[in-house]
Amino acid sequence: MKTLIKNISALYSPAISGRFGDLIYLRDTAVLIDNGLISAVDPPTDKRREEDMDKVIDASGLIMLPGFIDAHTHPVFWHTRESEFLMRIQGKSYEQIAASGGGIRNSARSFRQAPKQEIKELTRTRLYTFLVYGTTTIEAKSGYGLSVQSELKALEIIDELNREQPLEMIPTFLGAHEIPDDYRERRNDYIDLIVNQMLPKLTEKKLARYCDVFCEKDVFTVDESRRILQAAGKLGLAARLHADELNAFGGAELAAEVHAHSADHLVKATPEGIRALAANKVIPVLLPATTFFLRKDNYAPARDMLAAGCEVAVATDFNPGSSMTQNMQFVWTVAALKLSLLPNELLWASTYIPAKSLRLHHKIGSIGKGKQADLILLDIPNLDILPYHMAVNHVVMTIKKGNVVYQRSSW
Repeated sequence: MKTLIKNISALYSPAISGRFGDLIYLRDTAVLIDNGLISAVDPPTDKRREEDMDKVIDASGLIMLPGFIDAHTHPVFWHTRESEFLMRIQGKSYEQIAASGGGIRNSARSFRQAPKQEIKELTRTRLYTFLVYGTTTIEAKSGYGLSVQSELKALEIIDELNREQPLEMIPTFLGAHEIPDDYRERRNDYIDLIVNQMLPKLTEKKLARYCDVFCEKDVFTVDESRRILQAAGKLGLAARLHADELNAFGGAELAAEVHAHSADHLVKATPEGIRALAANKVIPVLLPATTFFLRKDNYAPARDMLAAGCEVAVATDFNPGSSMTQNMQFVWTVAALKLSLLPNELLWASTYIPAKSLRLHHKIGSIGKGKQADLILLDIPNLDILPYHMAVNHVVMTIKKGNVVYQRSSW
């Protein structure tokens, strides 16, 4: 199928041959798509070329960006946790709620009881919301089962929905998200369960590409996290890591040691940890909406990371407890205000760099000939408006692999 998108008011894309923040900027341009791939950018157009197309999209007054890539999400869960949100409004901290039996363990209790098909249909609805807000690829974690059967159930849902709907998901195993209720007094047995049963079974079924661990005080220690990630690596799963979110805990240094593809959160990362990430080319995935949602005052030191030589990504951390949003546009606003990232940097941080963290930058994350046609059209005059005009959806159309998968009805 051949598609022409014409009269694009302005096209912005990471200039991947340049430095972090450098952009390709084209005015009054067009893009040709052939069988899901971009075949030309800024081609000459005339009536004859239009007649040769299967579909012509008139993008007058709209700007084009690559589809957002959200490299840290937890979309497969059962119950929402608005009761815990109310507790935070009343002064309870995330740590206090978790210590009292809430948080991740709360989600695990409900997830284990829920029918797979019902969770799957809820997840399908959540995935469509990503498309509505312009996200075309996500990294999708398990982690709310915390048992062999339930972790496999979560990864099977991701695998099935990857074939049934257009949002592309990169599956990550996060059985080491928390110590479940039934193993609180025998944590070593749970780690043995992860290493000896969960990892072999999910890799046999080819249900994940990555393994993640919540390396944090009162969750998994550095040594425990290292053991799990090394066992996963032997089975062919690359590492990602929840690191230094609530405490300076050595997570960044561990991510560098195991050559993780990403270290995520990093609110409390030390200068030594940041230098280790930069030296080992580990990509920081920063989650400012989470810090905002948890009512925390200190945000990840993004500018220190850039100064050290890191290339940073931003993500939603979509999950029922600490960041209930699929809206990357909202993340842009929080990241601009709290991480001091500029719009040109945010475009890199939400497209090309997260693609790089997922080892997919050869096909997605920028606009160019031969790239997958994952594109969004927005009703704003320039890129700077995106974080500035906050808390609305600027996306008019989302295109995945050349197909229109969302279109605003009033456009």
